Amino acid sequence: MSEISDAIQTKCLAFGDRIIKLNDYLLKEAANAKPTYKIVKGKKIYDKPVPVYLQSISNLCNQLLRAGTSIGANNAEACNAISKADFKSKSYIALKEARESLYWIDLLHRNSYLNDTQYKSIYADCEELVKVLTHRCKKLDGVE
Repeated sequence: MSEISDAIQTKCLAFGDRIIKLNDYLLKEAANAKPTYKIVKGKKIYDKPVPVYLQSISNLCNQLLRAGTSIGANNAEACNAISKADFKSKSYIALKEARESLYWIDLLHRNSYLNDTQYKSIYADCEELVKVLTHRCKKLDGVE
């Protein structure tokens, strides 16, 4: 691998590490929240834990985990490509996964699973990957 490819892969791995830790953190936070719903039986009201209370956050986290860790996997494949076309294809897939990660990060923030500080930090890291990968893809297309 070249120095540039090594640097990109290092960024991808660091971002993947952050995504894994964020996933664990968000699921732990959601599990501790234990939302309840009320059941009315006769005149008695019972608070019961909602058994599917982790479903939304779990699904969002899973999507981000898959996309965020896929960036580095596709970049690694690009760096070990068997042809220029293969390198280009894997580079574009890595870029698409990075852009998808931005979407999931936005959605987590919009639904208050990420506070503003968390959002700005993880979004900036992902945006940096998007910029680096966009630059690489433009170079591959002869556009700069």
